[in-house]
Amino acid sequence: TSTEQTVAMGCSLVPEGRRLFPKLTVEENLLLGAFRAAARPQITRNLAFAFEAFPVLAQRRRQLAGSMSGGQQQMLAIARALMSSPRLLLVDEPVAGMTDVETHQTAELLKEINREKTIMVVEHDMTFVRELGVKVTCLHEGSVLSEGSLDFVSADPRVIEVYLGR
Repeated sequence: TSTEQTVAMGCSLVPEGRRLFPKLTVEENLLLGAFRAAARPQITRNLAFAFEAFPVLAQRRRQLAGSMSGGQQQMLAIARALMSSPRLLLVDEPVAGMTDVETHQTAELLKEINREKTIMVVEHDMTFVRELGVKVTCLHEGSVLSEGSLDFVSADPRVIEVYLGR
């Protein structure tokens, strides 16, 4: 499957490291996220949602993306992915560079989005994972090591052995 086909099927990625267009404005980055044909009729609605979810983006809509803080850039990366009206949202390290307040806001936003869309999050910040309150799958070398609640996975002897070396 090509990248274009994957996007057309409704899959959107928030990559680790954000991968924004630093010399474009916040708004231009967001509009690039709406490239998927199915998302174009919803640009106005999705842009309004992005600005409501992350008010700082509305305040900085004409600012160059590369001149924002790391946490603000992460918010922009998440909002850009949502501009494509995805059915599946893949998020890699969503709170990297965010303050505690921004992390909490992002957790609340992802929980809200998860009511309508499937989200897969790769994250090492277990405080954030706990706040999401989701099923956790712990992988090791490409295989499922353990899955269940965060408390269950954290207490699994196999996880402790692999990740803590006990």
